[in-house]
Amino acid sequence: MSPETQRLINTVGYIGTLPRAPGTWGSLAAMLVGWGIDRWIGTPFLVVATIVVTIVGFYTVGLALAERPGEDPSEFVIDEVAGQWVAMLFPALGFAVHGVPMVWPGPVFAFLLFRLFDIWKPWLVGRADRRSDPAGVMLDDLWAGLFAGICTVILAGLYHGIMGL
Repeated sequence: MSPETQRLINTVGYIGTLPRAPGTWGSLAAMLVGWGIDRWIGTPFLVVATIVVTIVGFYTVGLALAERPGEDPSEFVIDEVAGQWVAMLFPALGFAVHGVPMVWPGPVFAFLLFRLFDIWKPWLVGRADRRSDPAGVMLDDLWAGLFAGICTVILAGLYHGIMGL
């Protein structure tokens, strides 16, 4: 794979080259695309897309870091896409159980919580972030996505319990 193709994939269409907050922009783009996938194609496709992006991310980040060992370039945002979609799978699957596409609070809360865990880097997120290999680049965002997804479901449960829905 050519270095330019790797860069295109790792920066998610060059979103990662934006001068300020490339990770946040990558997560925001992922939220919008993921919501569209869930709404117009379906939750099973979002599940498959998340798996594919994660595998491609591990592969392309591995290729890029082989040439630049020890780095986690901020322009790499494919890990943000994978983590954001993991976070969104929780509300998407919750809505899918009821036979409806995900509505706006789900992806927005998943986005906000994902950004919180990705910046704060608690526990396993921080451990993965300290690694300087492809697993570290990808796993910190996947863990942040997992924590955000679980918290999104907990918050939804509390909301519905309080509102009596």
